[in-house]
Amino acid sequence: MKLDHIDNGADFDFGKTSADYARYRDIYPASMYEKLRRFGVGTKGQYILDLGSGTAILPLNMAPGGADFVAADISENQIALAKQTAKSRGIDNITFRVCPAEDTGFPDNTFDAVTAVQCFPYFDAEKAADEICRVLKPRGLFCKIIMDWKPLEDPVIAEMETLVNRYNPAWSGCGFNKYRYTYPAWAEARFDIETIHSYDATLTFTREAWLGRVKSCRGVGASLSAEKVAEFETAYRALLERRPEPLRLKHQIHIEIYRSTKVQP
Repeated sequence: MKLDHIDNGADFDFGKTSADYARYRDIYPASMYEKLRRFGVGTKGQYILDLGSGTAILPLNMAPGGADFVAADISENQIALAKQTAKSRGIDNITFRVCPAEDTGFPDNTFDAVTAVQCFPYFDAEKAADEICRVLKPRGLFCKIIMDWKPLEDPVIAEMETLVNRYNPAWSGCGFNKYRYTYPAWAEARFDIETIHSYDATLTFTREAWLGRVKSCRGVGASLSAEKVAEFETAYRALLERRPEPLRLKHQIHIEIYRSTKVQP
């Protein structure tokens, strides 16, 4: 994948990181899932499409609560790992599809809700919004989630970003500041705002788990050569040895929930 507004147009492919992604990216806190259900997303009996699902982290965590999911992603590698994980956990209320967010192939008015976690910036926003509206049932919900680490408040994260930039100067995923919401153009005439909710969360990692999480990010495993990833791992492992375990790292979670303006004909 190559997008002009991300990493100065450099190529990246999360399919290259699938093994690390499946192992190390299941890091969203229980509080996030609890909030989603409280906000009406992931409740028993709902049929939900998770776009840009990757290794299906959100469906795998929420499907046991009784909602049925489709995990959809453009990467065959990511979906293959997601299927393996679902099978190993005995979760049978997730189905899987390889497709872009802008053209899912589902019939009109299929889903009660659509979710997109950490992935909406990779979509063509206008086309994806049209597709989301099309496959949602009238007055269905679209839930967009972002979770970012906070380098300006956490020296461990700041140190990591400096090292990633040394190996990948094109990486534009660094320097996150506190998220401030503005109503997006793609929502115009398609969605009403249902819920906007941001909160801080401190996530706990072993050094190995944090290294794996960083390796699976766009700036490392999704874009660097295998040789450069190995070099980065050696360098960062040495830095992390100076940090006592567990690592308690500052993040912000931002949840946006929109309700489709589409009504019953």
